[in-house]
Amino acid sequence: MYRRSEPEEQGLGPERRFERLRSGGGSLLDLVPTVDEQPVVPPENVPTVRHESTSARAVDTPVVAKESEPRPSAVGELFPHIHMLGSIGVDEIIAWLCDGMRWIVLALVLSVAAAFAYAVTATPRYTVYTDIVVDPSNLNVVSDDVFTTNPQRDAQLLEVESKLRILTSRNVLQRVIDKLELAGDPEFAKPSPLDRLKALFAAQDGKASRELAAMRALSERVEARREERSFVVVLKVWSEAPAKAVTLSDAIVEAFEAELFQSAAESAGRVAQNLNARLAELRQNVTEAEKKVEDFRRANGLQSANGELVSNQLSTELNTQVLDAQQRFIQAETRYKQMSAAIAEGQTASASVFESANMTNLRQQLNALQQQIGSMQLTYGERHPRLVAARSERATLEAAIKEEARRILERAKADFGREREALDALRGKADDEKSNVFTDNEAQVHLRDLERDARTKAAIYETHLARAQQITERQQIDTTNIRVISRAMPPNSRSWPPRTVILLIGGAVLGLAIGVAAALALGLWRFVRGRTPAAG
Repeated sequence: MYRRSEPEEQGLGPERRFERLRSGGGSLLDLVPTVDEQPVVPPENVPTVRHESTSARAVDTPVVAKESEPRPSAVGELFPHIHMLGSIGVDEIIAWLCDGMRWIVLALVLSVAAAFAYAVTATPRYTVYTDIVVDPSNLNVVSDDVFTTNPQRDAQLLEVESKLRILTSRNVLQRVIDKLELAGDPEFAKPSPLDRLKALFAAQDGKASRELAAMRALSERVEARREERSFVVVLKVWSEAPAKAVTLSDAIVEAFEAELFQSAAESAGRVAQNLNARLAELRQNVTEAEKKVEDFRRANGLQSANGELVSNQLSTELNTQVLDAQQRFIQAETRYKQMSAAIAEGQTASASVFESANMTNLRQQLNALQQQIGSMQLTYGERHPRLVAARSERATLEAAIKEEARRILERAKADFGREREALDALRGKADDEKSNVFTDNEAQVHLRDLERDARTKAAIYETHLARAQQITERQQIDTTNIRVISRAMPPNSRSWPPRTVILLIGGAVLGLAIGVAAALALGLWRFVRGRTPAAG
């Protein structure tokens, strides 16, 4: 409808504005300006003369500028109504939408058709996820492993990121391609039109090209990322079949573990190889040092047994024998003195130092007779003949005990003398051997120096030998601490493309937006070109 707020000086009444709308709309030919339909645009700040008609309709007649006024610019000639953009209202927008309804419907239909065609022909994608804990600290199988562990968290995160990069590396993917034979799978080895074009001009290796195509296709379908503030890595794999996606995910995890194990084994192998190369030189040094020791011993007449000089061993053994003989001598002397004191005090019957089978028998008889004498004293009295006979027998036993004690004393005296003679003999031998050891002192000092050098070189050689063998065995042990906490499961639905209904709705919304935008752009173009339809 006609608005009073629009400038009447511009000569745009409601009849002229909707004239084209009533005539049945416009077309793309309306965008081309014609000579006959050039509107008369009054220049700015030019007064107009109002004429009253009989139908009470106001008609503004612009005053024609004089020929001496300047001509409009090129932009003004091409877009004569560009200065009227601020006067566009809701009526104009509605008119433009109604005028471009055919474009809106066409865009809507084409977008819905394209969405339906894509939903029918698009290759489905089924995505699976696998959660893996990548612990930066390896399993502590040996106490002094080849690889050290850094306790700092930043360094641990860097190690996890490095292993995350290995998870999607070409080595891991190549293992998967070889294991699952993806080079012959049509899903992964599809030749592109560019490959066919290259094959026309240059001969290519079919197997290599298929493996390269499979590598590219598989790398596009694999993605790995680390969860924030954790050592958990999420592996994302998609394929055209749910079961194949699960198989690919499991194969990638196995290839990842195998790659880490092989990398650690190769590193340990290099260390073991370097140690083995060093062992030959260390073995030669030990052999030369031990040969010097033996040559010096032979030249100085120094015999050795079990790595020690015979003179030193003999001196040590003699000293030990002297100590033992001295201990036996002291024991024999003490026993003899105790026996002598017991005999002098008349305690041969009760002293425990007198020990023999005969002495034990005599003591038992004496004790039994003492008990009988005590019993008879209570029964018969002091003058009974049996009591007198028992006392006489007791005196005989006591005399026998004294005689046995003297015999044991004589034997102890003989043992005491024999031990003293043995001690004196051993002391003499020990003193003689000490003099022999002191005479070889200077030679022993030099010999110990040579032996020390040989032992040091032998210890280094043995350490390197044990380390080389340990690292060689370490190659066969997998110490990587990789654990799968959530294995891939077959998905219930495809991840791409979305369901057909969602695609159709999205296509309809997109087509509607494109049609509306095209209609508004076409209307705005006509407006600034002065082709806005007017009402009849």
